[in-house]
Amino acid sequence: MTESGDIRFLLSIRDSGSLTAASRKLGLSPSAVTQRLQLLEKKLSMRLVDRSARKLLFTEEGQLLCQRGAELVQQFDALFEDVHERSGELVGTLKINAPLGFGRRYLAPVIADFQQRHPDVTIALTLSDQPLTETSDRFDIVVHIGELQASNLVGFAIAPNARFVCAAPSLIKRFGNPTTPDELAYLPCIVLSENNEDVSLWHFRKGKTSRSVRVSSKLSCNDGEVIRHWAREGRGIILRSEWDVADDLHNGRLVRLLPAWKAPDANVTALTHNRAGLPARTRHFMSYLQSRFKPAPPWRT
Repeated sequence: MTESGDIRFLLSIRDSGSLTAASRKLGLSPSAVTQRLQLLEKKLSMRLVDRSARKLLFTEEGQLLCQRGAELVQQFDALFEDVHERSGELVGTLKINAPLGFGRRYLAPVIADFQQRHPDVTIALTLSDQPLTETSDRFDIVVHIGELQASNLVGFAIAPNARFVCAAPSLIKRFGNPTTPDELAYLPCIVLSENNEDVSLWHFRKGKTSRSVRVSSKLSCNDGEVIRHWAREGRGIILRSEWDVADDLHNGRLVRLLPAWKAPDANVTALTHNRAGLPARTRHFMSYLQSRFKPAPPWRT
């Protein structure tokens, strides 16, 4: 293997998950991808991909080439980025994964503005309801909201974000305003299914006193915009991020319940694979992203 293009080709197959998907990504016909893979295997005198299995499987040699090759390609790209950076230019591709609602409302404009400032940077944004369950090595940055479980990813703080219990005025008129978290167990609630969490168990703290309440929910969804819409219609109580409900609280479409009780914060964090040795485009985007949420995030201004 004498060219980085061969490694990039193999990595495209791995990331695509199939030869057909790789052909679309590379702009080649499926037969051309198959032929190039065969030529590569012939050059190395070894099989890299088991194409007899029902799903695409790499041999041990293929896995090793992908693992070590990805490191070499990253170093190769970083070298050229450093050269460009000396002349004030940023180049390369930045792959970002983020939650659906937050990514759509707050991250997409930031990304578009950054790309406009640095036209030689290509940015691919993937929005997901479970960004941390995606294959993390497919992305340069993963934006996460909430508590971070044990992970080998490195976190950079982006913005503070509280979580509020909210309901529509019409629901409060029907059921009254709860005074303790325990009362939530007997009221209609709506839950957001995300991050493989126990979403119907709500936690609260007031001073040194803590409460955990199992709420009853007849409605649930993995899209925060849907459950916020249901809540505004008076269909149930929700526990949502400040960034999502701040406008509705300000305009009176929703009312905050139990203000003396604090739910765990769900701060916004950007995750990368390393703190040192990041490509210039990743470092600059991270700084730009942090600056866009300072001195206070838009939901607090």
